[in-house]
Parts: sequence; C-alpha cells; structure tokens
Amino acid sequence: MSEIGIGVIFLILLLCLFLTGLELAFAMGIIGVLGFAWIVNWKAAMGLMANDVFDALANYGLTVIPLFVLMGQIAFNAGIAKRLFDCAHKFLGHIPGGLAIATVAGATAFKAICGSVAATSATFASVAVPEMTKFGYAKKLSTGIVATVGTLGVLIPPSVVLIVFGIVTQLSIGKLFLAGIIPGLLIAFFFVVVIFGWCKINPGLGPKSDRFTWGERVKTLPDVIWPIVIFFIIIIGLMKGIFTPTEAGSIGAFTVLLLCLFKRNLNLWVM
Repeated sequence: MSEIGIGVIFLILLLCLFLTGLELAFAMGIIGVLGFAWIVNWKAAMGLMANDVFDALANYGLTVIPLFVLMGQIAFNAGIAKRLFDCAHKFLGHIPGGLAIATVAGATAFKAICGSVAATSATFASVAVPEMTKFGYAKKLSTGIVATVGTLGVLIPPSVVLIVFGIVTQLSIGKLFLAGIIPGLLIAFFFVVVIFGWCKINPGLGPKSDRFTWGERVKTLPDVIWPIVIFFIIIIGLMKGIFTPTEAGSIGAFTVLLLCLFKRNLNLWVM
C-alpha cells in the first residue's frame, strides 16, 4: 500500500478517535506512532515516541507556561478579576448591554496578568454571569460573551499560545507579545460595538443596570491601574532584554503575589 493510502486510512482512524471523546493530543499521538510503525517498524516508532516525549518535557523554555498560568491563578484567587469587573460595571453598567461590555473590559484587563484562555473564561463565568442574570440579561448573551471573551487570550499577552508559537518557531516572544496587543484590543473593541448595537436594537437582551456616582467609580480605578503596571513591566522587560520569558513569568507571578498580599494587609489594617 502506498504512503498516501496509509495516510488516508489513519486520517479516518484519527477522526474516529476524535468522535470517541479522547483528548486530541492523545489521539494524534496514538495515530502518529501507529502510522510511523506501519511505514518503518515498531522499534523505530517506540524510539521516536520516547525521544519526542523526553525532548518536550526537557525543554526549559516551556517552564514559562506554568509560571504565567500561576500568575493568573493567584490573581483569580485574590479576587482581582472580580474587582476589575466591578470597576467596569460602575463605569459601563448604565448603558445598553453594559454588563456584557463590562465583561469584555474586565476580561481584557485580566488577560494582562493571566496566561490561560480557559482560566479567563472560567473566572468570568463565575463572576459576570450571575450578575448579568440578576439584571435580566438573556442567557444567549451572558453565556455567549463569557465563552467568546476568552479568545482574547490568544493574542493579548501574556498568551500561552504565543509563547508556544515563539518556542516552536524560534521567534522573539517579546515581539510576539507586542504584536498581539493591537489586534487583541481591536477584537475587544468590536465585541463592544456588536454588544452595544445588538442591545440597542433589542433592549431586552441586555437591560441597563444601576448608575453609579463618579466618586464610586474613581474609587475602583486603582484595581485597574496595578494590573496594567504589571503588564507593562513584563512587556518592557522582555522588549529591552532585561529578563528572559521564563524570568518574566516568575517576576510577573511574584509581583502579582506581592500585590495581593499588600491589598490583603491593607484591608486588614483598615478593618
């Protein structure tokens, strides 16, 4: 049988494995090993699998991924995401679809300190959806915006996807981060435009919430400023060569941890 015929057979088997609900990475790995064993031999396939697994796990550059994910987890458990959403809510909640727009704004700011797309979506699912349900938002809008807002994490740094892409292609991760900022912000802007237009046409989808005073709004601004400061520390440090991507991840996680401890001690002192 020709290699093309073998490729077609294993492609069909791969699609069948996808339909079983098996994780995509495992399905592709299994088919890759079996296909290589068929074309070459079983011993060579086992050797290739062992080498590839070792090379992937021994790649020092990949240690940056858990560090940026850790940074996001610290920020989430410290309630930074909720405070970002509250700030956006106070500024934008009184316009049509305001809470959905606040979700986009809060998630965009939260992405500056979280490297995980799934973590961003899960965080705002627990923070924003109950609030939108409280004000009578349609489920298709509240759940839909939370599900799609996580896609901003593919472009807005620190993005795990851009990190892996930079490692695989040997490109500068700092430059990739810088290149992802404008497209990510444009996507967030068009999310806002679509939500506002949709809710203007059909007000029942996203009713207006409470209007807050300027004093209440200004009090929430520090919760937005600090994540932006941390974001610029990471980006400028990478672009200037002050530290490597791995060091940027550790510095970012440590900085967020310090910020959370400072906020906690400040709250205890005020109480």
